[in-house]
Amino acid sequence: MQRDPRAGGRSRSMAVVATVALTLTACQTAAPASPGSSGSAPAGSAEGSADSAALQVFGAFATQIEEPWDGVIHAALEKEQQAGGVTYDFTDDIGYAGDMERVLGEIAAQEQPAVIFGDAFGNEEAVRRVAKDYPDIAFIFGSGGGPADPNLSVFDNWIHEPAYLAGMLAGGLTESNVLGVVGGFPVPEVNRITNAFIAGAQETNPEVEVKVTFINSWFDPAAAKEAALAQVDAGADVLYAERFGVIEAADERDLLTIGNMSDQQDLAPENVITSVTWNMTPTVEYVIDQVQAGSYTAQDLKDFSMVGKGGAALAPINMDVTGGIPQELLDQVTAKEGAIRDGTFRVDITESAPPGSVIPPSE
Repeated sequence: MQRDPRAGGRSRSMAVVATVALTLTACQTAAPASPGSSGSAPAGSAEGSADSAALQVFGAFATQIEEPWDGVIHAALEKEQQAGGVTYDFTDDIGYAGDMERVLGEIAAQEQPAVIFGDAFGNEEAVRRVAKDYPDIAFIFGSGGGPADPNLSVFDNWIHEPAYLAGMLAGGLTESNVLGVVGGFPVPEVNRITNAFIAGAQETNPEVEVKVTFINSWFDPAAAKEAALAQVDAGADVLYAERFGVIEAADERDLLTIGNMSDQQDLAPENVITSVTWNMTPTVEYVIDQVQAGSYTAQDLKDFSMVGKGGAALAPINMDVTGGIPQELLDQVTAKEGAIRDGTFRVDITESAPPGSVIPPSE
């Protein structure tokens, strides 16, 4: 269940709650906790009778969990709770205005969990200060930096491999030879996904042009939709929804699109070709096993978010999209996926901003 250590808490509309259910369908086996439920039963069981012997885990998220990146982490932690052995509470929408250090400190001091998962992007120094103050708690945070002894481990979404496969599909399906990508910020983890998508598209269509727009936000569906529509007006007919809001634009214009982080086919069943998915379950299970065994150490958990360990995958290809999928293209993608899995093909990791990217000035 959700707890909110910030004074006053917050509320969300039922429309937003419905979005959570759609976004996390492929990752969750139960609906997300009700928003603003600080007075509800403790996590740990459906009736609230938490197992006192279970490991206590807390999630601390800068964005709302509707944002797919944090949503994937949240879904994996809920799955672990449902499997038994841990209790799980969370707070989200902490933001980037200086509240992370205070909120994390309150969680560590008041809740005293064994493990805290979260995202440090935009709050890097705050997370590291609190982790240092509480060396007996395992801090597992998405980060662009390295681990810090004795207790801060880092991870990231290494989904460039399925992004390459998605690019192959997009390059083979475009009729205008123009694709669109709408991303959050031109940071390494977004750049490597985008560059891999472009490389995959160029494999199946050397003539393809890819328009890339960054919206300078991790969660602004309206801005993402607007950027996608601008790309459509400039000729793009297949869109990669690195940010939430792009699929709505594709649905509105009846164009093909590719989801991101979780399987988002349900958002537009006739338009979503597939999704580039991230699965945090291998990372979560590994960390929980370590903590329970008393052998936890600070480390970079990168490998657990890659295809080889089940942390990344291309979602099932939707054969019912408008226009269908040519068998020849499917065969190409399947063969390349096999080559990635057996190690005979490696997707290049390029973390610089894609050439020609549009980056709006920060406000």
